[in-house]
Amino acid sequence: MKQMTSAQIRQMFLDFFADKGHTIEPSSSLVPKDDPTLLWINSGVATMKKYFDGEKIPKNPRLVSAQKSIRTNDIENVGHTARHQTFFEMLGNFSVGDYFKPQAVAWAWELLTSPKWFDFDPQKLYVTVYPKDQAAYDCWLEQGVSPEHIYKVEDNFWDIGVGPCGPDSEIFYDRGQENNDVAENDPENYPGGENARYLEIWNIVFSELNHLPDGQYVDQPHKNIDTGMGLERMVSVIQNAPTNFETDLFLPIIHATEQVSANKKYGVNPEDDIAFKIIADHVRAVSFAIGDGALPSNEGRGYVLRRLIRRAVLNGHKLGIKGSFLRDLVPVVGQIMQSYYPEIVDQQEFIQTTIENEETRFAATLNDGLSLLKETIAKTKATGSQQISGEAAFKLFDTYGFPYELTEESAQEQGLSVDRTGFDNQMEQQKQRARNARGNKQSMGNQDQVLMSLKTPSIFVGYDQNVVEQAQLNAIIVRDQEVSQVTEGQAQLIFDQTPFYAEMGGQVADIGEIRDQAGNAVAEVVDVQHAPNGQNLHLVNVKAPLVKNERYQLAIDETFRMKVRRNHTATHLLDQALRNVLGGQTRQAGSLVEPDYLRFDFTSSQRLTEAQLQQIEQIVNEKIWQEIPVETIETDLESAKKLGAISLFDDKYGEQVRVVKVADFSMEFCGGTHVKNTSEIGIFKIVSETAIGSGVRRVTAVTSQEAYRVDQEQLSYLKQMQQDLKTPQLKALPSKVAQLTAQLKTTQQQLQSLQVKLAQQEAGDLLTNVQQLGSLKAIIALVPDTGMNELRQIADNWKQNQPSDILVLGTKNQDKANLLVSANSVAIDHNLAAGDLIKQIAPQIDGGGGGRAQMAQAGGKNPSGLDAALQLAKDLITKA
Repeated sequence: MKQMTSAQIRQMFLDFFADKGHTIEPSSSLVPKDDPTLLWINSGVATMKKYFDGEKIPKNPRLVSAQKSIRTNDIENVGHTARHQTFFEMLGNFSVGDYFKPQAVAWAWELLTSPKWFDFDPQKLYVTVYPKDQAAYDCWLEQGVSPEHIYKVEDNFWDIGVGPCGPDSEIFYDRGQENNDVAENDPENYPGGENARYLEIWNIVFSELNHLPDGQYVDQPHKNIDTGMGLERMVSVIQNAPTNFETDLFLPIIHATEQVSANKKYGVNPEDDIAFKIIADHVRAVSFAIGDGALPSNEGRGYVLRRLIRRAVLNGHKLGIKGSFLRDLVPVVGQIMQSYYPEIVDQQEFIQTTIENEETRFAATLNDGLSLLKETIAKTKATGSQQISGEAAFKLFDTYGFPYELTEESAQEQGLSVDRTGFDNQMEQQKQRARNARGNKQSMGNQDQVLMSLKTPSIFVGYDQNVVEQAQLNAIIVRDQEVSQVTEGQAQLIFDQTPFYAEMGGQVADIGEIRDQAGNAVAEVVDVQHAPNGQNLHLVNVKAPLVKNERYQLAIDETFRMKVRRNHTATHLLDQALRNVLGGQTRQAGSLVEPDYLRFDFTSSQRLTEAQLQQIEQIVNEKIWQEIPVETIETDLESAKKLGAISLFDDKYGEQVRVVKVADFSMEFCGGTHVKNTSEIGIFKIVSETAIGSGVRRVTAVTSQEAYRVDQEQLSYLKQMQQDLKTPQLKALPSKVAQLTAQLKTTQQQLQSLQVKLAQQEAGDLLTNVQQLGSLKAIIALVPDTGMNELRQIADNWKQNQPSDILVLGTKNQDKANLLVSANSVAIDHNLAAGDLIKQIAPQIDGGGGGRAQMAQAGGKNPSGLDAALQLAKDLITKA
């Protein structure tokens, strides 16, 4: 076996398959594009789904990649086991309807055992196959693998639900019995069993079946190969490391962490080792995720990042690390991965700043969490319980980032336990909410054999032509069947050439007409998409007979196209204006170009200020008024990159690309249609800026006639306001509004003063109405039509005078209800803490609330339940 670095291992895998005619696919962004079924890219095949289900046919059916991935379903195991990581790389070779089992097996064996490549000892390799897959078994025998080294395992079948699936074959490396964690005669001591001796290093999936929605499995028209080799595992084998962490992918990060710890060293104390591993893993994950545009937040991907950062910080505390330290590990991650992933070094400053901001924010939150933990322990003891509830432990975990283990450890120090079952139930509920939020869309569709088999060429000529006079109709598809003619209903059509743009890159498809040679409309084009082999596929409403191989006139709706062109070029100007104002770290996160408006999504953790929006709008309009020619350049990919063209990191481009250039202001890869001069846009106006997810914001804007319409609409509102306020001129409106605002503020202050006086008078009356309930004195009252502020004012007076042991107040405010409870030490000693009592009576008003033992409040939507709530309070006090 050759001794190699992780970078050399990765490159050797790619070089081997490139030598076998595979195209090297660049690693996609960790943030999935157009795939709502995934939170993160979690495998190599996740980026190949469009090829496997036939949605798109690749130019080369042989592909190979090193794909960065994130999985967080086993986050609690990271650091505690030898192989779990949240961030990892998956090496894989893929065949889309090309080679199958014999070739896949032969090349896997060659790569692993050939002296030219990895040079593994064949005697240390074992394979597993699906019991019914005799073909795979025979393929391994043909490579010279001994039958004693081939195991039939029932689990060797890859199936994720509806879509492509099939048997798989796993390859294991024998690390020797001395590395095992089970006895030699243990029934799990075999390749594929639960043991540490036989390490799975590669999985080859033979995607030969379609899993249908009704549960049936049928042969797949085009059989595929999908393999996955975890780089971290492979490196641990070649570098003879006990776990993935003692390799050159992790050790430099661990050693850098040692430098800032309180004299802690890796490999000395098992508990410290867990902390070192968690930090090393998590800083890799967050560095790459932030580099790909994800930002910490309270939901979705942002929540995952926040949790990883906080988990790493807490483990830093265990190592005695004070202050921010994760940011200083980012350059180490960048240096390790630079040979294949330069983006960490390129965006190092932005990644460091984002992590440091989150560390600082957590430092403040951590103090709140520690206070809550102490309060939770005190409450638990006060009730006589010996166990912290699972709900309380989960709140500490979910809100403050406290790992369950930290809560459990603190509880044990106080002689308490934690309800682990309750905690796990809360965790499962949260996971279910996340699954529901992503919806139930299937991960991969079934192959459409008809569309996949259509290879007739079709040329898009719409950059220069709005009409094609003699377009030959090469294919007609009706209800998934190819036909020779169609007379009515809907159909899909492919022509030898077309001016109709197929939806792509955020730009909507063209609409228009298909006419016969006499000029009569025979079909209405309502949508255009790309067929699997790349042709423009026209969805039409048929008005008169269409016949295959006949020639037709194709005409786009020129007004529709012109509006779209204006908005698409304006989108490029907006993209660059955002970069100019917010900085180069902002990234495009999606776009939509319609005829009536444009929408642009971008990464940012902060909303844009009004001044920033005005600045962006001004920049775009200045470029429009400068009447700048818009150039399109067709060149090879490398030349385009040298020109400085901007591309989306997770977009895949062919060797020939199209670049759209607006002087020295904007230059982007783009296949869409654009104006010839910026002056054609007319005017640009932003109509909204909103958040659409964690760390992603959206600008919606209009141009030309739509911008004029918006301006006129807003002007009409101003004129109506001018008329209502009786101001002589529009320019006098601001001073008139300021005058009215000042008057309103004075009136509100006067009203508040009167309300305070009234509340004080009512409080004096209320506080004399004391009831004796058992051994406790109580004041229970319904305060007419007021608010929570007034209830608190009464409670403050009660606290000063202490006329009773407990105070319970309710009030109705329009269609809402409020409750307030205050308790002194006597009531609390009778187990009548205010926070506990409010939780019991609040459901009567269809609400909820909480607070401290001394004072708590609640709000609800059912004022009619106030009497019942106060009566329940009276009953509970009497019972106490």
